[in-house]
Amino acid sequence: MQAKDLRVALFSGNYNYTRDGANQALNLLVGHLLKQGATVRVYSPTSRRPAFAQTGDLVSVPSIKLPGGRDEYKLARGMPAKTRRDVDAFAPNLIHVSAPDWLGHAAVRYAEKHHIASVASYHTRFETYVRYYGIGFLEPIIINAQRKFYSRVDEVLAPSQMMGEILHEWGVTAHISRWSRGVNHDRFNPGRRSMEWRRSLGIADDEIAIGFLGRLVKEKGLDVFAEAMHALAARGVRRRTLVVGEGPARDWFAQEIPDAVFAGFQSGDDLGRAVASMDVFFNPSVTETFGNVTLEAMAAKVPVVAAHASGAVGLIDDGVTGLIVEPTDIQGYADALQRFCEDDAFRHAAGEAGHAKAAGYRWETVNQAVLDTYLAVLERRKA
Repeated sequence: MQAKDLRVALFSGNYNYTRDGANQALNLLVGHLLKQGATVRVYSPTSRRPAFAQTGDLVSVPSIKLPGGRDEYKLARGMPAKTRRDVDAFAPNLIHVSAPDWLGHAAVRYAEKHHIASVASYHTRFETYVRYYGIGFLEPIIINAQRKFYSRVDEVLAPSQMMGEILHEWGVTAHISRWSRGVNHDRFNPGRRSMEWRRSLGIADDEIAIGFLGRLVKEKGLDVFAEAMHALAARGVRRRTLVVGEGPARDWFAQEIPDAVFAGFQSGDDLGRAVASMDVFFNPSVTETFGNVTLEAMAAKVPVVAAHASGAVGLIDDGVTGLIVEPTDIQGYADALQRFCEDDAFRHAAGEAGHAKAAGYRWETVNQAVLDTYLAVLERRKA
């Protein structure tokens, strides 16, 4: 079997109506599959004003807005009859689900009923989110539900080695392989650095800019970030906080770090400029399955301080390309950040090492690995 024989139905909770790391990866994957001759049809909630133009054919699935102050995201209402008829007509020989939501569950049931090969990619550590909303008691329930869901497919695509190990520890019985991530090296590179842009934000040339990049939401570790900044201030460490992104927690974050510079939402080459203009990238999130933003910082020659979690382990070489700290160790974060602020040679060496490592992460290579996995799953089924 070859790529041209593939008919892939991809089910996503968010393909392009809101921009995030997961749907960026999915769109790049679909682009690669189409380029190699595969036929792909995507099923996802949509909006009248999507964040970006989708790659490939996209079928809108009925949905509701997600409650709890996150109404920028939508939840598909399963697979209604009209959608099911469209899938029937498309006649896929492989189903790919990207989330264990109602649509994902319906797609896996469809695959089971029609004896179609199925693959699930793991993107979001939903079980960690409940810690930030005062309902941590739900964590084991969510883990158990995910264990059952991912054990029903032929193959699970984990973005990192640590995430694969976590899925094994949960008791997922499906075969687990790797779908890493790439980076746009034209956009994220040290040549994008702009001292003029920094100055326009009020950051002095001799100030070390500690950057945050991402949605301003609780689960990104904003509380830990703020506490670490308070610890640095108490030590008298000269630095500025540069925040790139928007979100519902912006006002809270601004109150916590009143001297921070907020550059707002950035995209395209402007985003590349913002990342390259940081001196240190700080990512305390434990909810990431792969550190997309961490990899982008590394590609821009920016050293990283990150939490010992699935988004950093295996990507950052501790003490070489950055520093890894236990997730709740505020003083440990402060120590790591202070070292980068005060040791110019170490900071520059870590940036160089990170840039060299990031050079090996390319979308064409990692997406070809997914295509090869599809073909291997179908061959196993045939055997």
